[in-house]
Amino acid sequence: MPFSWSSLPNMAQAQLFIRLAFLVFVTALTLGGVGQANAQEATGWQVCNETSYVVEAAAAHHEGQGTVVEGWTRLRPGACETVLEGPLEPGVHYLYGRSSAAHRGGRRIWGGDFPLCIDPTGSFSIETLPDCSIMGLEAREFMPVLIERRNRWTTKITETEKRNLEQASAAGVQRLLDNAGVYSGRIDGYLGRKTRAAIGDFLKANGLNAETTDADLIDILEQTAIERSRNVGLTFCNRTDKRIWSAMARRRGEGWESRGWWLLEAGGCARVIDEPLLQAEHFAYAEMEIGEGEIRTLRRGTDPFCVSRAKFAITGNEACETAAYRTGLFVATPAPTNRKLVFEFFERDFVGFGAANAG
Repeated sequence: MPFSWSSLPNMAQAQLFIRLAFLVFVTALTLGGVGQANAQEATGWQVCNETSYVVEAAAAHHEGQGTVVEGWTRLRPGACETVLEGPLEPGVHYLYGRSSAAHRGGRRIWGGDFPLCIDPTGSFSIETLPDCSIMGLEAREFMPVLIERRNRWTTKITETEKRNLEQASAAGVQRLLDNAGVYSGRIDGYLGRKTRAAIGDFLKANGLNAETTDADLIDILEQTAIERSRNVGLTFCNRTDKRIWSAMARRRGEGWESRGWWLLEAGGCARVIDEPLLQAEHFAYAEMEIGEGEIRTLRRGTDPFCVSRAKFAITGNEACETAAYRTGLFVATPAPTNRKLVFEFFERDFVGFGAANAG
């Protein structure tokens, strides 16, 4: 059954409310917390993007006996947008954010641990279902946000580097310039000489007016970066109906390196190398989440590399356990074509599926 706040006894409501309020406070470092809107003209629930990424947001609120989830609201770096019109119903709402496909290194996620259904492919407005797959939807883990006012409320999405909106906008331009292949400087939120020169070169090369607004520049850079990502690098795609954590390995200089993890939701993809593939030796690894803590690994892995429980970048592929890592058996990828490669994971590739059952 869909979650219904009103279906809980009064005592259970109070206990759940306290737990969720505590969760919002504890996770404030991730999403930037909740506060009053500083733009007096704005009404409803507003989300401000203080990161250097273009963020796509989905929001959910209780309505009647169910929970309505709506997405996607696009947030430029340094911009605020309304994700739910007022008047608001004070109480717990939910928020989920993902970075644009323009950004390198796979999707970055802002969320929590409250599962709700979303449509990852386009705009949607749905009432939650007991099983997201019934309508071809997917589950994502949203963050509870406690809203206390009816007229307006603001939530900030942040990253580790603390920035105001103006600095976030500048950092966003820098990141997109880098993703578009026209800038390789620091992403610090300050438009110095190098950044301004890169902007000028980009505008001139694309026949754009020097008076192009920051918003239009971000939009054009995002599309340029998306197009560029299709033409270079290594991309992993998940062709299963389960969540997969992926890693890659390759030769670096005279040795080897392994990197992970990139989360691949069911049907999703992530670009794990963002530069032209100039040599053929690349390796892939993945672990599939089955549920209740069960993990299934690739059944044809033959090449050992080091992996870690947390996000990692490890040099070398020997004595992994001695260095407090563990050994994963990777599979060799096909050779790249025209500087790029898309490697797909299917259910048959994992222990416990396909030919492995014939055993």
